[in-house]
Amino acid sequence: MSKKPRFLSILDGLSGLMILVAAGLVFFYAPVEVMMGLVQKVFYFHVATAWVGMLGFLVAGIAGVIYLRKGNLLWDITGYAAVEISLIFFLTAIIMGSIWARPIWNTWWTWDPRLTTAVIVELIYAAYMLLRQGVDDPERRARFSAIYAIFGFFSVPLTFISIRLLRTIHPVVIGTAEAASQGGFNMDSPMKLAFFFSLAAFSVFFADLLWHRIRLGKLRAEVEVLRISSYSKGE
Repeated sequence: MSKKPRFLSILDGLSGLMILVAAGLVFFYAPVEVMMGLVQKVFYFHVATAWVGMLGFLVAGIAGVIYLRKGNLLWDITGYAAVEISLIFFLTAIIMGSIWARPIWNTWWTWDPRLTTAVIVELIYAAYMLLRQGVDDPERRARFSAIYAIFGFFSVPLTFISIRLLRTIHPVVIGTAEAASQGGFNMDSPMKLAFFFSLAAFSVFFADLLWHRIRLGKLRAEVEVLRISSYSKGE
């Protein structure tokens, strides 16, 4: 593996610092919400992890388009890395949502449109990972993965707009809270600062993880080329 870039080391420190600052703003600066109490603070991280999940799926879709145009396996590595990271963050968002829902909705889970579409997205990209495991040839795998990532991304905007198009009990966090939402709330200035800083911090953290995962993916691709070469020679 090539020497770690200096800017990546800086990004490591920056992302760690921003996450710590975000946690400080959430727990010590943003006020406790009057109706929900301390459990409302889960939302700052719940939304941030969901955002990172959607961001990674977008990166994978874009990488898929570029791969189909350029044929450079680096974009396949990028798309795979983005999906791998986003699957974890999106699952974390679903779990955090359940933690919030238990005291607010009096249940860990309900098949609300937002929750249902979120699970569908998670399953779609889990299937993406299974697809890659079933194809040995790197170029065929990259082509199939690119097409899948492009079409799979259409499920992501549906999750975002579901609470605006369909009847739901999930609160609208960005914008005016719906009166019918159970747990809806409006944010004051300190809450908004903590909320948007958390989004920024997790976005930087995602970029940092993505860069590391791409470097690891390059090394894995090199090992795979050597393995295929050795196999073709009968060694």
